[in-house]
This record gives sequence, structure tokens and C-alpha cells, in this order.
Amino acid sequence: MRLETLPDWLLPLWQDLHKRGTRLPHALLLSGPEGSGKRLFAEHLARALLCQSPDDRGFSCGTCADCKWIESGNHPDMFTLIPAADEAAAEEEGDGGAESGKKEKAKSTQIVIDQVRSLQASLEVGAGGHAGGRRLVIVDPAEAMNMAAANALLKALEEPNGSTVYLMLSNAPRRLLPTIRSRCQVLDFPRPDTGQAVAWMRGEGIENEALLGFVSGLPLAARNYAKGVLFEARRKVASDLATLGVRDPLKLSADWESSLKAKGAQEGGFTMPILINWLQRWLSDGVRVAGGHPARFFADYTTDLTRQAKGRSEAWLNAYREIETHRRMASHPLNQRLFLEEMLLSVYRRIAIR
Repeated sequence: MRLETLPDWLLPLWQDLHKRGTRLPHALLLSGPEGSGKRLFAEHLARALLCQSPDDRGFSCGTCADCKWIESGNHPDMFTLIPAADEAAAEEEGDGGAESGKKEKAKSTQIVIDQVRSLQASLEVGAGGHAGGRRLVIVDPAEAMNMAAANALLKALEEPNGSTVYLMLSNAPRRLLPTIRSRCQVLDFPRPDTGQAVAWMRGEGIENEALLGFVSGLPLAARNYAKGVLFEARRKVASDLATLGVRDPLKLSADWESSLKAKGAQEGGFTMPILINWLQRWLSDGVRVAGGHPARFFADYTTDLTRQAKGRSEAWLNAYREIETHRRMASHPLNQRLFLEEMLLSVYRRIAIR
């Protein structure tokens, strides 16, 4: 699979690494929020380090044998550690979604110790790479490792073999073991300035610039919301929230439950934690608008927010705080419908227009 080019705002980071030549550390921690371009950067770096003839800017040539192997997904010196559930989904996609004929145990959303042990066994075979060069391991996201897996990988980081480079990607580096962080050199991923971000989005054909505020200034993340499941989900949820203060919260709860259970919703990234996050963002914008400030996350719904929240900042702030208690249970509600009903009723009582 060919990679898209790095966006302009990541090139200084790339150029800094390129200047180091062969003096790279054995472990890099790529730190930044989801959508900051960490995975794209790591893929480019892995390919460049395995390429036989990188260009003068340090990017892979795309034509040598190593590059061809990577594109086909079969390079013997490139390894990836991702949550077991994502790994299983990727395998099913590669198999055309064929069913095994028997019900299997649900895969973990963590990176588990068996995966690390399997990686270590693979690295021990033919140590030094197929041609005596580097071996690359991408761990994404690193904070998905459970304690056992993290401790197992820590041993490899403490005793590097000189030929293996670990690219650790993290949305939340503080959730990593301090001992793992201390053995990695951190690369902090920058946010582009507004001009760069807007120019990039226009080049991608994304006309709704309000999405940039919704994703905290990360245009790569904005692209995920410009079409598909998340685009439709955001549009529907925002339309529902525009009538939140006058709509029956019980009916809305049933509607949202159906949306969460719709085909492709979970796979497309529309989950209960995401829904609650969006509700909090809407309430946060309401507080801002009521105080005379511009909406940050739902700037494309400023008219609705102004109509709802004008002069009622305290009520909206209390509603926002109320949702915080629900957010903590969002990943594992005992009963999804009752959870939504309780949450929306609590918000409705505070912001309903009487």
C-alpha cells in the first residue's frame, strides 16, 4: 500500500530526524493526540529505514525490493503491535470477512503479553535482519499494552540489540510506564497553524472548516469527520442537540440507542464514549456562547446554540458538569438505554426552555 505524503507541518520534524543519519535511538516515542499524523509519520520512517535507496530528503524510494515487500505487507523485518481486537479485524478483512464456522471469544482491546512474546520470538529468528540491517517495530497505541505486556516489552527496551528500532505511538504518554518513557526519545507532534490547516483541508476537498475546531485544530482528524459514518453521526447528533431543550429526552434516548446499534456504527468509530464526548462539547459551546464567546466545537451550529443558551450560562455549565459523572461509565454501561435516559433527563432538567 502506497503512503500519502507527509503534510507540510510535519516536514520540520522529519528533516530533524533525517539530519541525524544513523544516529537514531533504539526507541522513539511519537507523542500527540489522535489525528496528529503519528501513524503516517511512523510508516514513512519505517519504510525509509528499511529502504535500500532512500532519496535525498530521506524518504523511501518505493521501487527497491524492500519497499515492494513493505507495500505488499510481507517485509520480514517490519513488525506491528496493535490491540488484539484490531489485529483480528485486520485479519478478517484480509480474508474477505470469511466466517470460521464457530463462535470465538471476543478479542481484547489491549495489547496482551502473548503478542509481545510472539514478537520477541520473531525478532530472535534471524537476529540482525534478513540482510543484516535494521528491524522495525511499530507499537500503536503504546498505552494499549496491559501491565504484563508493558513489562515484557520493557526488557527489550532495557537491553537493545542494536539492530531493532521501536516506534512507540501514544495519544496519552502519561499512561505509559515511567520506565518505558525514560527509555525512549520523545517526538512531540505539532499542530499546524490555522492557515496551513485550512489550506490542507481545501486541498483535500473539505469545505466545512468548522470541523477544524471540532477536532481541536487537527486537519487529519477533520478528514475522518468529512464523510462516512462519523460525518453522518455528527450531523444527526448536532441536529438532535439543537432541539435538546424542548424534545422528549426518553424518545431521544431510544433514537440514540438505535444509532449506536446501527450497522457499521461501532466499526466506523461511533460509540457511547464518543457520543457523550460530543454532548459535552455541545454543552461546553453553549457555556461559551452564553458568555458572549464564539463556539469552538460546533461553530457550524452557532445559531442553534445562541438560541438555546443565551443568558443561561450557569444552567449549561451545571449540565456540563453533570455529564462528567456519566462519562466515567461510558465504556461499560450496565444498560445502554437506561444509561442514555438517565443522562439526557439530567441534562433536560437543567437546560429545558420553560
